[in-house]
Amino acid sequence: MGKHQSQKKEPCPVARSVDVVGDRWSLLIVRDALDGTRRFSEFQRSLGVAKNILSDRLRRLVEAGILASQPASDGTAYEEYVLTPRGESLFPLVVALRQWGERHLFARGERHSVLVEKESGKPVALMGLHASDGRELSPGETVVRKVASTPAHDAPGGAGVRPRRR
Repeated sequence: MGKHQSQKKEPCPVARSVDVVGDRWSLLIVRDALDGTRRFSEFQRSLGVAKNILSDRLRRLVEAGILASQPASDGTAYEEYVLTPRGESLFPLVVALRQWGERHLFARGERHSVLVEKESGKPVALMGLHASDGRELSPGETVVRKVASTPAHDAPGGAGVRPRRR
């Protein structure tokens, strides 16, 4: 993996989020942690990732407050990685990626894992983006208010943001 420029100062929430969890291994670690994986060896076995890469991604996820490292719950000398509330809040992102993949990356009838409710055993409903009145929104019905890049907008009393299409 080549060096990338940090997006910590970027005013776009998507860019900052991708900076923290946007690579393959980080997202798959979060996916596995949501499924109950806790130990380094379990992540390594599940993902088949090189130990140095796994170690780096776990460290980054701990530094970002997504995972916490703690002594193993069984009293052994091992460490466990558990999701923090910040990490658990990534659940909708993982579900959205899952549902997008189900819709676009599998042939009709092709078998794949399915996310179901524990209590009922029924598949989880499709996610959607909804307006304040409950209707489903399309991308064309939204706009991002970007931070102004001109000093005049940043001055006291200035607008500070201006609407712009993505």
